[in-house]
Amino acid sequence: MLRLVDLVKQYKTGDKALKHVNLEVPNGQVMALIGPSGAGKSTLIRCVNRLVEPTSGKIYLGDKELTSLSQGALRKARRRMGMIFQEYALVERLTVMENVLSGRLGYVPFWRSYFRKFPQSDIDEAFRLLARVGLDHMVDKRADELSGGQRQRVGICRALIQNPELLLVDEPTASLDPKTSRQIMRLICELCKERGLAAIINIHDVLLAQMFAERIVGLQLGEIVYDGPPDGLSPDVLTQIYGEEDWEATIAKVEDEDDEDEEAAVP
Repeated sequence: MLRLVDLVKQYKTGDKALKHVNLEVPNGQVMALIGPSGAGKSTLIRCVNRLVEPTSGKIYLGDKELTSLSQGALRKARRRMGMIFQEYALVERLTVMENVLSGRLGYVPFWRSYFRKFPQSDIDEAFRLLARVGLDHMVDKRADELSGGQRQRVGICRALIQNPELLLVDEPTASLDPKTSRQIMRLICELCKERGLAAIINIHDVLLAQMFAERIVGLQLGEIVYDGPPDGLSPDVLTQIYGEEDWEATIAKVEDEDDEDEEAAVP
């Protein structure tokens, strides 16, 4: 379980990106984090793995307090957290296989990583993961030859090969077309269910969040203003998160998309 206790992030300018956030994400739960730009979504995710240092508060992953760890202990703790980035963060000149295996760098001695000599068990797991996401035929392609959806699938494999307890997912569909976005969200949720993984998905697309996440947390100016099921996102709640808009149209669209998915599932 991930637990945030009274988490605050204040910048040198005095602006608070996070204001006393308290949050628990149990094992196996996929949670979508929504809110306008500047609400603190990316900051929250990056505070969890301390890519951004919190100003105060505590973060626990299981029984380990992450906020008090030394740099050496933090490197080990980060093995337990897989990160999937908006812009994929792949090494363009490396192959698909090499990019996936880079997720094991925290587990192998320096000389192995330098010469790219990974244990056979890691290579076998990389092949298995790539087959699971439909890229086993592309193991030798360079990352710069891939489409956006393919790159994101490689990023998912790289995160999962760490064998993490938690996935931190930052805008996984921002650069993708609508069909590929749905495929990527569905894949992330399926993999989390298969592995019993908790996940926090920072996402701008309310429709996708409602379609795929089992829990929605809405941030507004660094504070949680909604925490509940997808069908609890009423027009009033969406107005509280984002401001005035015709939210009835968005809710109707969600219902239409759900009906289409149910019809597609009928043989």
